Amino acid sequence: MIQKRLHIEEYVKGVLACDKVVLGRAISLIESNAEEDLKLADTVMNELIPHTGNSIRIGITGVPGAGKSTFIETFGNFLTEKAGKKLAVLAIDPTSKKSKGSILGDKTRMEKLASSKNAFIRPSPTGKTLGGVAANTREVMLLCEASGYEVIIIETVGVGQSESTVKEMVDFFLLLVLAGMGDELQGIKKGIIEMADLIAVNKADGDNKIKAEKARNQLGMALHLFPLPESGMPVKTLTCSALNNTGIEKIWEEITSYEKHTKDSGFFHKNRKEQHVRWLHQYIKNKLESDFFQNQQIQSELSRIEKNVSEGIISPLQGSVILLNLYRQSG
Repeated sequence: MIQKRLHIEEYVKGVLACDKVVLGRAISLIESNAEEDLKLADTVMNELIPHTGNSIRIGITGVPGAGKSTFIETFGNFLTEKAGKKLAVLAIDPTSKKSKGSILGDKTRMEKLASSKNAFIRPSPTGKTLGGVAANTREVMLLCEASGYEVIIIETVGVGQSESTVKEMVDFFLLLVLAGMGDELQGIKKGIIEMADLIAVNKADGDNKIKAEKARNQLGMALHLFPLPESGMPVKTLTCSALNNTGIEKIWEEITSYEKHTKDSGFFHKNRKEQHVRWLHQYIKNKLESDFFQNQQIQSELSRIEKNVSEGIISPLQGSVILLNLYRQSG
């Protein structure tokens, strides 16, 4: 059953009042591909933009099996119960290629957090978006800020390219790793380490506690080989156990310390301004790509050009030139 669209004022008032039902419907609106929805979503976002930006945006990634979802639930419960924060979690779910639906479910992974009145969890299917990051994650984040959520967590699927995309939309990037990874830090790409603002060795409990501390020391020594981040804050390494709820408060202390330092130095706001410009460029690229492939003349010629390229009759460069010239002429 298709929900009836709300009026602009109903979306705006509902989001500003932190009505979770209306917030959810506003998110569905901006995730829609229907032309009428896109126009309405643009108007709603323009009304809400002045109420955004008042949060700390945290990206969380990790190697396979690092326990991201368990960590986020434990960390989220700490934020809502002890730190007194309103938290929104945007869990980027892998999308099934067959059903096109989300494979994972937010509430099956974070049941306690999902029931908190101060938490809002939204899974977003990745669809065809490069790197596994939902196309509208930025807008969803802004809607949550307009609703008064003070901490926004974006969980990546950890498929490689998603990390750099998420890094460009958050203020703080947390990397979760496991103990027993060896001297060569197997499983962590150098580029991901360079993105991290804090590295936490998770599952530091029971017999694994000593291994976790050893891994933390190894990471700390490896980080000395990296240049100081642009933020001016050295990357620290910590241990934690999401299962036993240890080390969680220390991670929050590091995040708040980072936020204060970067705001005092001016880096925090400089970084956000640069991110906004990059978002602009990405939106332009997305729009141009969408318009290009929806163009009727391109659609009529694309299969023929693809066939010629695949059979070696023309080069990919030649094919692209033909199609781009056709697109320009059709405009």
